[in-house]
Amino acid sequence: MSNEPIRTRVEGHILEVIIDRPKANAIDRATSRIMGDIFSNYRDNPDLRVAILTGGGEKFFSAGWDLKAAADGEAVDGDYGVGGFGGIQELEDFNKPVIAAVNGICCGGGLEIALCADIIIAADHATFALPEIRSGTVADAASIKLPKRIPYHIAMEMLLTGRWLDAVEANRWGFVNEIVSADKLMERTWELARIIGSGPPLVYAAIKEVVREAEDMKFLDALRKITGREFGTVDALYSSEDQLEGARAFAEKRDPVWKGK
Repeated sequence: MSNEPIRTRVEGHILEVIIDRPKANAIDRATSRIMGDIFSNYRDNPDLRVAILTGGGEKFFSAGWDLKAAADGEAVDGDYGVGGFGGIQELEDFNKPVIAAVNGICCGGGLEIALCADIIIAADHATFALPEIRSGTVADAASIKLPKRIPYHIAMEMLLTGRWLDAVEANRWGFVNEIVSADKLMERTWELARIIGSGPPLVYAAIKEVVREAEDMKFLDALRKITGREFGTVDALYSSEDQLEGARAFAEKRDPVWKGK
C-alpha cells in the first residue's frame, strides 16, 4: 500500500485524483501542495481533458482542513501551495473540467473543494456539512460560493449551524448533480468523464473561462466580450483547427476528431 497522501492515474485524456489519507482524508499543508502541483500540471498538460477527484476508502470524500495539524501549529492562513487549499480553489487560468465523485462524508474544506468541481456525483450514503462554526473558524470559500449555488437561506443555515445534509437533500438544493449507489459511483463517474474526454477541449476551456469571468458582469458586457473575442480561450477557439474540424465533421456527417489546437 502506498504511503502517498494523493494517488493519481491516467486513462487516455482522463486524470483521476484520489485523496488517500486515512481515516478522514483530511488535508494538511503538505498534501495541499501536492494537490496544487497535480492540478497545475493537469491544467498545463494538453493531453489531459477532464479530471476526476474522489476520496480513498468508502467513508470519507474529505473532512477538509486537518485539524490535528492545526492543533500542532499549522496556520489556517499558511502557504498551502499553488492553487491554495486543496490545490484547486485559487488556481489561476484553470479552464479544464473537474468531476467530483463524493464517496462519503464531505465536510468543511472537503465540501469547499467539491464546490470547485464542475459536476458533482454523490454516492447515496454521502453527507455534507460545514462544521467550521463549531471549531471557531470561518468556512471562507464556502461563504463566498455556497450562497451563489443554492438558496441563500439554506446556505446560511449550513454556515451558521453546521447542520448536515444527506445526498438526497443536497441533490434537491442543486449542488449535487446525481446520486448513485456506492458500488456504481466510480463506474458512473468514469462514464461521464469518458464522454467529456472525447469532446472538444478548446470549447471546454472557453466555457470555463466565460462562466468564471462573466459571473459578476452584466449580460451585455459579457456577451460583447465573447463576440469581440476578448476572452483568450474564445479567441483561441475561433482561430483553431478544431473550429474548422467541427464544421467539416457536421457537413460530412461524421464524428469530429478533436486535436485541441
